[in-house]
Order: sequence, then structure tokens, then C-alpha cells
Amino acid sequence: MLSLTDLVPDPAALERIATGSTWAEGPCWIPATRALRWSDIPGDRILQWHEDTGETTVYAEGVEYPNGRTLDRDGSVVQCSHGRRRVERDRDGVVTTVVDGWDGVRLNSPNDVVVARDGAVWFTDPAYGITQPREGHPGEREYGDHWVFRCGPDGEDLRPVVLDVDEPNGLAFSPDGRVLYVASSSSAEPVVRAYDVDGARVKNGRVFARLHDDEGVPDGIRVDEHGDVWSSTHRGVTVFGPDGTRVGDVRVPEVVANLCFGGASGTTLFVAATTSVYRIPTTTRDAAAVS
Repeated sequence: MLSLTDLVPDPAALERIATGSTWAEGPCWIPATRALRWSDIPGDRILQWHEDTGETTVYAEGVEYPNGRTLDRDGSVVQCSHGRRRVERDRDGVVTTVVDGWDGVRLNSPNDVVVARDGAVWFTDPAYGITQPREGHPGEREYGDHWVFRCGPDGEDLRPVVLDVDEPNGLAFSPDGRVLYVASSSSAEPVVRAYDVDGARVKNGRVFARLHDDEGVPDGIRVDEHGDVWSSTHRGVTVFGPDGTRVGDVRVPEVVANLCFGGASGTTLFVAATTSVYRIPTTTRDAAAVS
């Protein structure tokens, strides 16, 4: 049976590499520049930590409260903007809209995003950016709910695909792209749900894993090359096997928002947690890096 040390040889080897954020979110490894990029949402800025120098720099400021991001297959970064209520693309510092509305109304505040094998963009749309004063601008839920959406690479054919999660947050695909995992950040149901993917449709929604009462709610999630699901918690990072069995926990001294794999070998786990960013060596990589 898989143990945590099979994946994280030394769970105590957690290292803080950057601090000074108000609420660190949306970490994404940028291979071309060997840098980790993340958002300080209330600070309305994007930060980067550079592996070669260990230096943290401000990538951009006054950026309208971006949250989650992911690397697209062409090397551009697709990210979620709370302030602009849209999914947008950053290509070498030039930021453009992917999608900002559905059926004639605005989105809530896109939160996290993944790109599927076929290039389609999948994202969650809770309301934190229009309900939390430090994370965007006051606004209304114009379609009246919180859904997961899917669209083509340039925003075409936008459609809701998951409608049964109260507060959808992080999301990730299984290594073969046939299962979509969605974190439910509702305190009434702090779970990771799973859905079978059939093209642009999902079906057979079910609870995949549940957090313990003292672990808060799941936020960002990642899936590794073996199909293990790595979930943020209020205590750290919890790893679940492909069957939903709890493998173990990496304790982090701050509330974890999100995480990603990266580094030169792709096996470093980066953790965005409240004011700081941490890293820890693992033996695995993100499923998206090998698909």
C-alpha cells in the first residue's frame, strides 16, 4: 500500500521560499523563465520567485485581483480575474480576455482554471470576488448560482458543466483526462467531488474524498502522474490515492490556499499558504506535465 513517504520522502523538509503576501493564491510554475508565479489577491499584485537566484520580484501591480492560473500548451498563462470577472490570457505580459460572460450576463468571479488535453478551458466561478471586500469589487450573482464552466481555447462555446457544487473552487483532471475533480469549499460539504468526462459533458458526480472536521475546506487541488489527488487544507496538504483513500498529510504552518508542481525536474511541490510560499521535494509530477 502506498505511503506518504513514497511520495514525499521527508514530510518535514518543508521550506519557506517567499513571504510578505496578504493572501497568496494561484501558484503556477513557468518553465521558460524557471520561475514560480502567484497572486497576492488583496495586494492586487502578481509575484514571482526565481529558482536560479532565489529572488522574489513583483511581476505586475494593479492587476484587478487575479486568483488561480495555469500554463497553457503554448506557454501562455491562463488566469482568473476577480476584478474583471473574467478568464484571461497573459502572453509575455500582454493580457487579453478569454471569456467574461455567459448567456448575456457577467460571470461571478472566476477562481481556478485548468486546460484539458484538447485545449478546452475549464474554470470554477464562485462569488468571492464580488462578496469579499479584499478580493475584488462588490457585485451581483447575475446568473444566480456558482458553476463550473467549459469553453474553447479562445472562449468559444462557453457552457456550464458542473451545477451541483455549492462553492466550486479548485479543479484538476486525472492523468488520462477522463475524470474531473472539483473542490467544494462549502463548510456544509468540505469534499472533493469527481465526475466522469465525456467530451464537453460530465456525468456521474460523486464524493471522492472528504476532509476531517478540523481541516477546514479544500481550496486548490492537483493530481499527480499516478492519479493521486493533492488537496489544500487549513492544516497543510492532504494526499488521497486514486481510489479516494487518504495517503497522508504534509503539515504547513499557515492555511493553504493552493499548490502546484514545478521546479527544474517538475517534482517540487510549491504551496501558497496565507502570507508565504513553501516548497518540498516529492517523487512525482503533475499529471498535466506528462499527458
